[in-house]
Amino acid sequence: MTDESRITIPAEYGPLLEDLKERIRAAQVRAAVSVNRELVLLYWQIGRRILELQRARGWGAKVVDRLSTDLRREFPTLKGFSPRNLKYMQAFAEAWPEETIVQQAAAQIPWFHNCLILDRVKTPEHRMWYIQQTIASGWSRNVLALQIESKLHERLGAAPTNFTATLPAPQSDLARQILKDPYNFDFLSLGQEAQEREIETALVEHIRRFLLELGVGFAFVGSQYRLEVAGEEFFIDLLFYHVRLHCFVVVELKGGSFKPEYAGKLNFYLSAVDDLVRTDGDAPSIGILLCRDKNRVLAEYALRDMSKAIGIASYQLTDSLPEEIRTALPSIEELEQELSEVAE
Repeated sequence: MTDESRITIPAEYGPLLEDLKERIRAAQVRAAVSVNRELVLLYWQIGRRILELQRARGWGAKVVDRLSTDLRREFPTLKGFSPRNLKYMQAFAEAWPEETIVQQAAAQIPWFHNCLILDRVKTPEHRMWYIQQTIASGWSRNVLALQIESKLHERLGAAPTNFTATLPAPQSDLARQILKDPYNFDFLSLGQEAQEREIETALVEHIRRFLLELGVGFAFVGSQYRLEVAGEEFFIDLLFYHVRLHCFVVVELKGGSFKPEYAGKLNFYLSAVDDLVRTDGDAPSIGILLCRDKNRVLAEYALRDMSKAIGIASYQLTDSLPEEIRTALPSIEELEQELSEVAE
């Protein structure tokens, strides 16, 4: 005798199974118009119904296992009704009890993105933040995993700047949101002893990952970008153009701690770029000063009376998470394996 035959099926189980069958059939028709949105909404509806009856009747995991068996038997060509995925649906419905939120946000990203956010992000506010960022940036699941692991929600917009005083609204708010603090350069595989030029060279060699860390909207212009002022040559470490802010972004790298004179030099570079490189259609240039570490008070004093828009941030060359936390988290490969099992 199988475990399935020994399960006592509650009286409400039959109507539930029929109800879910009808929902799935209806969703199959609508899916031709909007596959992902309908799939996520269907999963939310299934999760909500399971959650409602578990709370009202005290159903256990065995009933969910039986439900998985019956749904897969009824819809053999459809994936996604494994016991594991049904439990994700239940957790999804519990995390987002309002259907309007699901329709407006969570249903706009793929289902496995939602599963990843459920697993890795614990508060509703932060979960919604990552959903919105995924919608805006079009992150793949791997990129989303990297952004969550690096705690992007804590780093974005955290750098000290003088943008409010030097840029008009709303550009000042938009500019502040493109800066992170600290920047995570783990992908360079460089130790703390690395020098400025080594870091710069490695960033250029890994420009795709560097652009991902910088964020959406950055276009790489060049490294050691040459400027000639009053017959003298000057070289900018890294020059970018931000397509949303419509301005050049000058990035200067420093191998040590922040010093106030660094801001003065960057202010000079911004003036030169505005005069020599910027065109009539461009907004005033913005500077980002990246140092190994910084004293926030010194940074704020240095920026107080600067005429150009500058942000000062630190960067990390070592792992952004403590080792005991990093080892406890599944790797991308492990996550991919887990999520592939969900679809079985």
